[in-house]
Amino acid sequence: MTLFLSEGDVQELLTPADAVDAIEGSFRRMAAGAVENAPRRRLKLDEGRLADMAAADLELGYACVKAYGGFADGTAFVVALFAVDRPELVAVIEADHLGRLRTGAASAVAARHLAREGAESLGVIGCGGQAETQVACIRAAVPTVDRVVAYCRTERNLRAFCKRVGADPAESNREAAEQDVVVTITTSRDPVLRGEWLRPGALVCAAGANKPAARELDNVVLERASLVCCDWREQARIESADLIEPVQQGVLDWLEVHELHEIVSGELPGRQSPEDIVLFKSNGIAAWDVAIAAAAVERARARRVGSEI
Repeated sequence: MTLFLSEGDVQELLTPADAVDAIEGSFRRMAAGAVENAPRRRLKLDEGRLADMAAADLELGYACVKAYGGFADGTAFVVALFAVDRPELVAVIEADHLGRLRTGAASAVAARHLAREGAESLGVIGCGGQAETQVACIRAAVPTVDRVVAYCRTERNLRAFCKRVGADPAESNREAAEQDVVVTITTSRDPVLRGEWLRPGALVCAAGANKPAARELDNVVLERASLVCCDWREQARIESADLIEPVQQGVLDWLEVHELHEIVSGELPGRQSPEDIVLFKSNGIAAWDVAIAAAAVERARARRVGSEI
């Protein structure tokens, strides 16, 4: 029988620490060559978009297709999880919270491996639902972080966000950028982070823009970065304007863009100095959806959560 998990089920089953462990495992299997990804596709709908992405994780034993329809008044997400060794639809999972968790967990894995030792502060630019899981997962992965400074343009949203996550409100995006770890998680089409604001030793996790017409970072961020990595170069070449445009302008070369799994696995060194500025460009890949969906299903089976369909 196929298991169905609702949004409420997912929230009950997975903690931020669970998500970080699942996504770190995904990066390790990517490094071992056990994962095959398919890039995201987007199709036009009436006043909206339908997106899909897929991956197979042979070592984990699962494959998935994630699809979502996005409109001005909201987005509906679903993950279909399959077995890799038999014709079985293992689970159908409502995947809004699941997606927020896996995106936050990816930044947290980057912070675990690339933040300077003893990093104490986290700056967040953007105050939507995705920002909440960024904070929760990075706190779970980097226990030395004891201060969060947040900024978004709407004062009411900023105050509400800071109350929910225990953050200090910043007066400007520059103040949020002057922290040890800096996350951009916005829907802005134009840069919200300038490289001149970054302190030596900062780690930047740029996780908001994943369309070729949207950027969160200016070129100075790339110019100052001693190490640039992404989740998956093939997808970054398609949808990451934060990397595509600097390459086109001669600021960066694709040969200088590494993949985070190379660092997680130890294949490549990460930060070389406490003073290095490091960038992780996160677009979101289906390998993470497989990993976190599998974690949710395994916990659901053990705890008898969800329903059979």
